[in-house]
Amino acid sequence: MTTFAEEYLKENFIRLSNVKLGKDVKIFGFVNAYGCEIGDGTKIGTFVEIQKNAVIGKNCKISSHTFICEGVTIEDYVFVGHGVMFINDTYPRAANPDGSMQTEADWKVIPTLVKKGASIGSNATILAGVTIGEGAIVGAGAVVTKDVPPKTIVAGVPARAMRQIE
Repeated sequence: MTTFAEEYLKENFIRLSNVKLGKDVKIFGFVNAYGCEIGDGTKIGTFVEIQKNAVIGKNCKISSHTFICEGVTIEDYVFVGHGVMFINDTYPRAANPDGSMQTEADWKVIPTLVKKGASIGSNATILAGVTIGEGAIVGAGAVVTKDVPPKTIVAGVPARAMRQIE
């Protein structure tokens, strides 16, 4: 016999496998999350994937079409716009030099950190190993290649500091 929650998840194409969910988390349809942690009060939009060992804090908003890969930590009160892509590998490859397909043993996850209260605009790309500082804002479409200081607005490709937030 299945519970109401299990039926709802199936009907709305939400796949949760080994996910640690906080209280009052809202997850909309077509979400794939596995082996991750999602904090209290967080909202996850449609067509989002959250991979194993990713951590999302409390009261965050993760907008639709976003990809949060292994190794990403998002602290509390963070806004992530539509279509944001996180990267966890500096030199991605499909195959090894001998032509064999790569497995998890062939590469190393490079962690990324988004600090409390930061905001990331739609279609931004966050490269592996960066820290986005507390209260920082990443402009829409930016490509973040290096750390963003706290309370700083960055934009562009590559992302550059535009100004400080008072």
